[in-house]
Amino acid sequence: MALPVFFLLLMADPAFAQQLMTGQDLLALPQPLADHTITYGSAPQQRAELRLPKARGPHSVVILVHGGCWETPWGFDHVRSLAAALTAEGWATWSLEYRRVGDPGGGWPGTLEDVARGADHLREAAKEHPLDLGRVVALGHSAGGQLALWLAARPRLPEGSPLRAATPLRLRGVVSLGGITDLRAGATGGVCGDAIPQLLGGPAQDHADRLSQSSPIELVPLGVPVRLVCGARDSIVPIDQARSYEAAAKRAGDTVAVEVVESAGHFELVNPSSSTWPVVRDSVRALLERQPGPP
Repeated sequence: MALPVFFLLLMADPAFAQQLMTGQDLLALPQPLADHTITYGSAPQQRAELRLPKARGPHSVVILVHGGCWETPWGFDHVRSLAAALTAEGWATWSLEYRRVGDPGGGWPGTLEDVARGADHLREAAKEHPLDLGRVVALGHSAGGQLALWLAARPRLPEGSPLRAATPLRLRGVVSLGGITDLRAGATGGVCGDAIPQLLGGPAQDHADRLSQSSPIELVPLGVPVRLVCGARDSIVPIDQARSYEAAAKRAGDTVAVEVVESAGHFELVNPSSSTWPVVRDSVRALLERQPGPP
């Protein structure tokens, strides 16, 4: 069986990879068990891991969306250490699994539908667990950065979109870690190989309607603050993605901040033992503690 694009990207520059954390290193991190695994649909991928702080709630919530170029077999196992670290800071974490390219029903529109449905299922989880749905941020890595930003953009989806929901869960903000913010530019630049055309169901130039409903840069303003954390040595998602998104979002009136960690590549961004962790932690805290805007 052919290797997924994500693995091929890891192997493309061995000298570079030796100096930085690899995907295999990430999978070797501890994977602490979740407190609860909750299903939000009938497909095996439609589930979320809920972790709760030890203190009495209600708890602020971080919706964690993993990356992996939207491809199977990369799942939420490689962000379990990050989820546990966020929970240790006092925040509940809701780590989403979803159908990816290669899974039955994955790609367009199933991948995005799953992430939306999984996020909205927090309302059901809050009926049994002490969660503060007034303080929820989305955090996504790599392809998960696109999905996390897209969650905040859902109120802007046009009437008739298969991805539109009547009452999408309201977010306090978004943290994108090496996120893919511009699918059109990413497809042109070969970000994640051919994964973007696979996500869209064909060449990007043939699916302008799908791009306009899924690419974060085409959905600004989101109406919530955004923190973009990048590794200066990231060879998978170029920093240009963050910079172009920052410029477009600010022109549209959004509050956006970009922070570049000079020593980091792509995978250090989700390693709570790396030098990137304080930046990630503080970005989440700043969004959760800010005063909410108008309803």
